[in-house]
Amino acid sequence: MSRPPPPPVPRRQRLDPAIFHLPVERMREGYYSDKYFVRARDVLLKDRHRPCVTMQVFGKAHAFLGGIDEAIAILKLCGERWEELQVSALYDGDEIKPWETVLLIEGPYDAFANLETLYLGVLARRTRVGTNTRRVVDAATPKQVMFFPARHDHWLVQTGDGYAAHIAGAIGVSTDAQASWWGSEGVGTVPHALIAAYGGDTVLAARKFAQWMPETIGLITLVDFDNDCVGTSLNVARALGSRLYGVRLDTSETMVDKSVIPEMGTFKPTGVNPQLVWNVRRALDKEGFRSVKIVVSGGFTVEKIRHFEEQGVPVDMYGVGSSLFQGRFDFTADVVRVEGKPCGKVGRAFRPNPRLEKVE
Repeated sequence: MSRPPPPPVPRRQRLDPAIFHLPVERMREGYYSDKYFVRARDVLLKDRHRPCVTMQVFGKAHAFLGGIDEAIAILKLCGERWEELQVSALYDGDEIKPWETVLLIEGPYDAFANLETLYLGVLARRTRVGTNTRRVVDAATPKQVMFFPARHDHWLVQTGDGYAAHIAGAIGVSTDAQASWWGSEGVGTVPHALIAAYGGDTVLAARKFAQWMPETIGLITLVDFDNDCVGTSLNVARALGSRLYGVRLDTSETMVDKSVIPEMGTFKPTGVNPQLVWNVRRALDKEGFRSVKIVVSGGFTVEKIRHFEEQGVPVDMYGVGSSLFQGRFDFTADVVRVEGKPCGKVGRAFRPNPRLEKVE
């Protein structure tokens, strides 16, 4: 008796192109595109030459793919006629190998020639952020990671970067824009500026935050304003009790915290270092504040997080910022077939990928 066929694997959901709020007319006219692509399209249109090409897109680094739904949205909304194109693609968050095809576009070249700059750009940007975030998340596991790079780049990139980080596994993002594509909101802490606004009194600033912010918001306060993380953590914990969710250590990399000074000599004492975290944890535990979480930030990279985790440093959450923008994750697009026949520059040939799925 033959077995029934297995049920079909459900298709993964892609983001609705409308969510990206693309400046469609500007993109379509070539305003954001390298000029040579715009002129190439103009030549084809004026010559009424419409060869059907296969455009192959790949990266050169091991990475976690980002920006693919955004790239598809550009093709759907900004091309001349989407119905003329056949597009196959991987998914956001997919792990990719060097030279692996992530996107195939087939159709008349003039229908999408002017869009290459745009879709390659979003793939490079979102893949860089997503890959770096994934590496940080893997290094920190099972600890949580807070995505804090918004202040290090232009505000326009926040929304897509936040989604790339979310797909990669970041627990929290810092702005509502970063969280908007999956219907969430930003998270954060009592900042240094609010503490300064209350005369440098961290306890008072934390009390005011607790007074005016909903209890559903976990209260995490920075405790390095006076360069005394142990003393400030204890003072805030005593004042707020169970309302305090956590303390955040953000000591400057040019400073040595007050509690660390007597212990200097066998380790790098500046910034947020393992000894400082241990000092805060032990002090909180000694006074019965074992439930208060410790968040660390300030110069954290994959390597620094691994170093902390290998030593068993009692961190509950890592805040990571500018390091998430590092590295190169460029993508390349090549015409590799014309009218179904091989036709590409030397060294570039059609590389089929069975993982690609047709885009509807």
